[in-house]
Amino acid sequence: MRDARRTRATLGRTVAGLALATVLLGAADAQGIPPAERRSGFDRMAPETRAMQADDTANPGMLWVQDGAELFGRAPAPGAPACTACHAAASLRGAAARYPAWDEGTARPVDLESRIELCRTRHQGAAPLPREGRDLLALTAYLANLSRGLPLAPPADPRLAPARAEGKRLFETPMGQLGFSCAACHDAHWGRRLGAATIPQGHPTGYPLYRLEWQDLGSLERRLRNCLAGMRAEPFTPGSAQAVALTLYLMQRAAPLPLESPAVRP
Repeated sequence: MRDARRTRATLGRTVAGLALATVLLGAADAQGIPPAERRSGFDRMAPETRAMQADDTANPGMLWVQDGAELFGRAPAPGAPACTACHAAASLRGAAARYPAWDEGTARPVDLESRIELCRTRHQGAAPLPREGRDLLALTAYLANLSRGLPLAPPADPRLAPARAEGKRLFETPMGQLGFSCAACHDAHWGRRLGAATIPQGHPTGYPLYRLEWQDLGSLERRLRNCLAGMRAEPFTPGSAQAVALTLYLMQRAAPLPLESPAVRP
């Protein structure tokens, strides 16, 4: 019994030491990845997965894009205006590449999903759509697809600076029971193996994207929840200030990589 306790204590110290080493490596690389070295996860996928993303007739995410185009042109309720009453699709090319952005009405940064919701409630008299629901994912995928191929270009608005700094802090801070940070994996160890998978740089270039593991389209927030759960940390509330701040920093960190939505990932 005494030997078993000693063995468990030794294993505990070993795991803690490995976690601390990983965190320290992440902190040493806190400046992030230089723009010239930034790579999309697309570059490291299997050829058949890359081919699925590149072919709109094979990319499952395009089903959501088609639904989003239909929703964009349809009034959400009798007597309410459709999105097309204010916006021509061509005028929105590039919009998704510039979010999160500052919202004057709420005096805070909002992500693309929140922008859609604010437009619905302010201008269409419609109820908010549930986060991660089919309709909101479809509208977000449609708007993101309009900007496909354009570089991510987060606004240089000084009002966003505090949120961007908070997002960077969250990215570099060890979280959860395992004590890992996002930077420890995606800045310090990208390109290495974690089990059978290659660690990506973690850029949000393809969201919403279709993940083969999910057999579904999902938002960046869904992926962040997965990562935080894997770290045994408390996931952020959808649409919260923390989630938007981290998204804002991730967009800045990825720029000027091109938007790919809807991407396909393993």
